[in-house]
Amino acid sequence: MSEIILKTEDIRKSYESLDKKKFEVLKGISINISKNKITVIVGASGAGKSTLLHIISGLDRPDKGSVNFEGGDILKFSDEKLAAFRNRNIGFVFQFHHLLPEFTASENVAIPLMINNTSLGDALSKAKLLLGQVGLEDRMGHKPAELSGGEQQRVAVARALANDPEIIFADEPTGNLDSVNSEAINKLFVELRDKFKKTLVIVTHNPDLMKLADEVFEMKDGEIISFKTNSSI
Repeated sequence: MSEIILKTEDIRKSYESLDKKKFEVLKGISINISKNKITVIVGASGAGKSTLLHIISGLDRPDKGSVNFEGGDILKFSDEKLAAFRNRNIGFVFQFHHLLPEFTASENVAIPLMINNTSLGDALSKAKLLLGQVGLEDRMGHKPAELSGGEQQRVAVARALANDPEIIFADEPTGNLDSVNSEAINKLFVELRDKFKKTLVIVTHNPDLMKLADEVFEMKDGEIISFKTNSSI
């Protein structure tokens, strides 16, 4: 039986359209996220996948429900405490890497550490180590414009690892990459699980990443319609 690191109960989220109509995006989502596993969330566009990811990672708040991380409901935190929690415990990888163009790869990775009050020297030392772990030993001094799309996403993964987070959330992390770079990122995620014992929660349309996952939730119209484990995928 896998250890549960994160649990949601009855997550509901609605938005109001321009004509004041209420649009229910999430309709009572209750899921468990297993520790040291790759959990994938799939579904058609508009199913509510990214909205759910943003809520369970603490980037957004639902209209109703709870997100329990190792026993405590993070949605009860103040905005300031929630921001501090995210910086300490959670890493993010998005479809678009969101690297700061004026900084080098190592400086981009060092930024979350410095926000967490790590000295510049120590932050850059750890950034060098992390970039080595994602295969970018010789690209540390390059700025994003000097890196390929796959290299930029590897920098984003290293940045997500900066504060040694408990969970890494990724939203379509290979959606902007070709097949070769997508495969490299997928292998990197598996390495993060197997070698570094990380928990990963990934929204994706990538069938190859689904095959690598330990658990897959399928969403449709704001609801979970199926759950599969690796043995049944």
